[in-house]
Amino acid sequence: MKAAEFKYERPGSLAEAFALLEDGDLDATPLAGGQSLVPMMNFRLAQPGMLVDLSALDEIKGISGDGGGLRIGAMTRYVDLAASALVAERAPLMAMALPHIAHAAIRNRGTIGGSVALADPAAEMPALLLALDAEITVQSSAGTKTHAAADFFLGMYETALQSGELVTAITVPAPAPDRRFAFYELARRHGDYAMAGVAVAASGAPGGVCSDYRVAFFSVSDRALRATAAEAALDGKVPMDGAEAAIAALGEIPFAGDLNAATATKQHLSGVVLKRALERV
Repeated sequence: MKAAEFKYERPGSLAEAFALLEDGDLDATPLAGGQSLVPMMNFRLAQPGMLVDLSALDEIKGISGDGGGLRIGAMTRYVDLAASALVAERAPLMAMALPHIAHAAIRNRGTIGGSVALADPAAEMPALLLALDAEITVQSSAGTKTHAAADFFLGMYETALQSGELVTAITVPAPAPDRRFAFYELARRHGDYAMAGVAVAASGAPGGVCSDYRVAFFSVSDRALRATAAEAALDGKVPMDGAEAAIAALGEIPFAGDLNAATATKQHLSGVVLKRALERV
């Protein structure tokens, strides 16, 4: 199929982008990487009156140090994140997951901000940000807001973004020296949407007791979410010593099936990916 007719604008500044998005005459939709929006338009699942292409906004691109952490512009592509030594050093969990995000052609165009704003429940990036205690900066003509990742993802394709707002940056705090990370997902084919996946962070010595766990699942419910009961079951334990109790605590998650797996399968696979991730912690 082909997309319905639409207008196209490519602003050169955030101010111009906000003016277009606030134009009440047409239903304006921001275009980041377009790896999800364009197929949705071709299937007529989305029919915006205007596309506001953000690709010329250099002010929201790039990766920089923020103290000992990271500040990532929303229009930074996955391929640039994967090539960044700064990301590998300061957000190793993100570096672990990037090769699993879609396929090379999509990583060449897809952006971190586009994924965050779309909030696809099967996407890796929202779960990574939850596990990393990241913050999401959004802007509009009225000013700037900062949301904790834990407060940003509200449901299936639903976020805290308001009309006229754009995600402009993601901030990842500096990891403590003893912070440890693991990522694991199960997919029918590498690069396809996962049937279940998890990102884990914890503090502790290799092979020893860990605390301050973050366990964030994706592709098992209507959104990326933390398994707080599983985190509590793991706290103060060697990761594998607490694995069975953590898996038993996953009943807190409102599992939801999709085209890849039924609800019961999602619940079972969540335990599998958590155990395998804990082995890597």
